[in-house]
Amino acid sequence: MPLKAVETDFAVDSSGFSTSRYVRWFNRKYGRETDNRKWVKCHLVCGVQTKIVTAVDMSGWTAHDTNYFIPLVEATAEHFEVREVSGDKAYLSRKNLSAVEAVGGIPFAPFKSNTLEPTEAGAWARMYHLFMHRREEYMEHYHKRSNIETAYSMIKGKFGSALRSKSDTGQINEALCKVHCHNLCVVVQAIHELGIQPAF
Repeated sequence: MPLKAVETDFAVDSSGFSTSRYVRWFNRKYGRETDNRKWVKCHLVCGVQTKIVTAVDMSGWTAHDTNYFIPLVEATAEHFEVREVSGDKAYLSRKNLSAVEAVGGIPFAPFKSNTLEPTEAGAWARMYHLFMHRREEYMEHYHKRSNIETAYSMIKGKFGSALRSKSDTGQINEALCKVHCHNLCVVVQAIHELGIQPAF
C-alpha cells in the first residue's frame, strides 16, 4: 500500500520452491520410474519499478498458471491503479486479456505463431493487431515482464529457494513468509530511495 502511488505497471508469473518430499512416476523419456523432488508453486504479481508483490497465491506443482491470473490481477486492482500487466504465453487467453481491460489496464502477452487473425471485436483483437502491426512497441511493454524474474531472484537469493516444512500447510505458509519478508525489504528500501513515508 505505501507504494500505490509509485506502481502502475505490473508483471505476473510463477516459480517453484523445492521441498524435501519426492514423487515417483514412470518417465517415458528414460523408460523407467524416476524420483523427482516435489515443489510448491508460487503465483504472484509484482510492480515493475520496485518489485513489490501486490498479490500472491500458492498451488501444487501440477497447477496451470493461467487459472491464477484473473484472481491475482483483480486483487492487485483493489489497491493499485493498473495501467499495464505483462505476462508470458502461458497467460494468453481471451478471458485473461479481457480481465485486464476490465480493471482499466492494457494486457501484454506475446501471441503464438499459430494464432488466427480475430474476426470479432474486443481485447483479444485489439492486442492481436497491435502485436502484428506495431511489434517493436508491443515488445517494449511486454519486456517489463522480466522484472518479475528479478523479484523471484531477490526472494530466493535472500530467503532461499527451498522449504523446510514437511506438511502442505507448513510449506505454503513458509513460502508466503518469504514473499512477505521480501515486501518488507522493498518498502524499507523505498523509504530511503524514494522518500516515501508510510503511515503505520
